[in-house]
Amino acid sequence: MAAHPRTAEAIESPYAWMRLAVSLLLMTIGGSGMYSVTVVLPRIQSEFGVARGDASLPYTVTMIGFGLGGILMGRLADRFGVLVPVGLGAAGLGAGYIAAGLAPNLWLFCAAQGLLIGLLGTSATFAPLVADTSQWFDRRRGIALAICMSGNYTAGAIWPPVMQHFIDTVGWRQTYVGMGVFCVAAMVPLALVLRRRPPVHALAPTTAGARSQAGERPMGMSPGTVQALLCVAGVSCCVAMSMPQVHIVAYCGDLGFGAARGAEMLSLMLGLGVVSRLASGWISDRIGGLRTLLLGSGLQVVALLLFLPFKGLVSLYVVSGLFGLFQGGIVPSYALIVREHFSPREAGARVGTVLMATLFGMALGGWMSGAVFDLTGSYRAAFVNGIGWNLLNLAIVGFLLFRVKAMTTARTAMSGT
Repeated sequence: MAAHPRTAEAIESPYAWMRLAVSLLLMTIGGSGMYSVTVVLPRIQSEFGVARGDASLPYTVTMIGFGLGGILMGRLADRFGVLVPVGLGAAGLGAGYIAAGLAPNLWLFCAAQGLLIGLLGTSATFAPLVADTSQWFDRRRGIALAICMSGNYTAGAIWPPVMQHFIDTVGWRQTYVGMGVFCVAAMVPLALVLRRRPPVHALAPTTAGARSQAGERPMGMSPGTVQALLCVAGVSCCVAMSMPQVHIVAYCGDLGFGAARGAEMLSLMLGLGVVSRLASGWISDRIGGLRTLLLGSGLQVVALLLFLPFKGLVSLYVVSGLFGLFQGGIVPSYALIVREHFSPREAGARVGTVLMATLFGMALGGWMSGAVFDLTGSYRAAFVNGIGWNLLNLAIVGFLLFRVKAMTTARTAMSGT
């Protein structure tokens, strides 16, 4: 036990920072499951002879599996420690990539993506690692979580061009099988670094915020109403967000630039998303979660509008980069909003529910954009559809901000009388 102290001294120790680095690597590897299917989308459509909407289904089922798997993997981590879900995730990704690479039809490919890569694989390298990281940091918890949560964007920056290179060189099936072998070989040794359980000090209630009592009517409404509005907002912003992220490779192919250019744009988009995610953490500490969400959502709709008139190669690189810079901080804002307006005793369940809504939005948007393309023969209508969903998000966030300001004004007036 002396070699593995579970005391307050382990908080923010060199081991904690090393553990954070390992978690970032694991999330970067595991996050490949979110983006691999977007890179192979044109090959899937061609090989299986299906419409663009049908070819978008593997992404949809992957994101649904990712969302549901987060609940399962979180419970496993709470009970057995983070090593168990991460080990299961390595096995799920390995088996999933190999099974998908050998799939004879679209439906078995979807099953491998949704059940093995999404439900058992990628999900194990997101929520459990975020929760584990939060227990190893105190004063620097915010930046530690921002670094950890950047792993899925780092995956988006690294894997699309790497996979596109091997797809062009040896084929998509061989690339998938190779990814499966790599995930197992790389993740299992990294997971063993996480054997040590969190410090006992971290398992106790922490900070004044955890001991404080939130109002029974957040934003002057029932908790259920606010939760529902946040879930609808989460779906709507991520339907819009998924349009470029899922279809940029296919879009570039349709414009005649080739899939490789689209993979590079996706990499640029998600690489700058890492910058956006870290910067938004700094901004939200100063202006709050709701205002940060409003800012990110407003800038995201601007970037979506820019996709409509600009179709040149250079301009698409620029707009893709702007899209990445604008939208990276949107999803983390929801967790902060819940922390600010709900009781800490309910935060875990409520954060999980809202984040599931965002993943559902990504899944719905990925399929919907492909279906709109099939109906219209163009991605222009799909971009307009995303803009409409984004405007719905802005309306909800604006309403919630109005409620908060009204409550603040009323409280100020009452204290002055």
